[in-house]
Amino acid sequence: MDPTGLGLPPLLAAFVFGLLGGAHCIGMCGGIMSALTFAVPPSMRSPARLSGLLLGYNLGRILSYMTAGALVASLGTVIALSSTARIILQLFAAVMLILMALYIADWWKGLLRVEAVGKRLWRYLEPIGRRLMPVISIPQAIGLGAGGGWLPCGPVYSMLAWSLAIADPVRGALLMAVFGLGTLPALLVTGFAARQLGALIRHRATRTLAALSIIAFAIWQLVSLLGVGIAH
Repeated sequence: MDPTGLGLPPLLAAFVFGLLGGAHCIGMCGGIMSALTFAVPPSMRSPARLSGLLLGYNLGRILSYMTAGALVASLGTVIALSSTARIILQLFAAVMLILMALYIADWWKGLLRVEAVGKRLWRYLEPIGRRLMPVISIPQAIGLGAGGGWLPCGPVYSMLAWSLAIADPVRGALLMAVFGLGTLPALLVTGFAARQLGALIRHRATRTLAALSIIAFAIWQLVSLLGVGIAH
């Protein structure tokens, strides 16, 4: 049994991490999405058009996540050529899950420190995104989202580290897609629904329960790996 395989538990963990990390996504992407909608000429600001632009932006963002996940997981296939390396990557995946759970529960925010890694790359991508403004078409919105998907983001980098351990490009892309879908509610809902969802996401009991569930899954991974090590 490969603990990094993508059954329902790891996909659910990825979705929950995206959902409960949505507040951070609002901080990173919310400004871009606001600029996107306000830059549309008043005569073209119909609800249908604005909704299409927001969905296009998030589609581009998630496609970037999937691309990055596939690339990083491809690197993992090279690293995991030996059985020892595979076990090390699987241990790394379990540790990343525990760190993600600590982040979700607000017990430790160290994952945010890795955002510094991507700031240098973002200097080159940000000017490209500015050239797409004002966005008045869905293809433009998708393009802007594709660039926004490379914003320096601790939760995204954490998921990419997990993709590395999975060492399968298709599974890496799928993992990042599910994580991206988890971030959508916090970014798309508005008004009363947004306040209700925000209250649920921020509630300590919700975050603690989700964190404990992910930690339990990570422990199961570690126990599975211990069994594999003893068998070898």
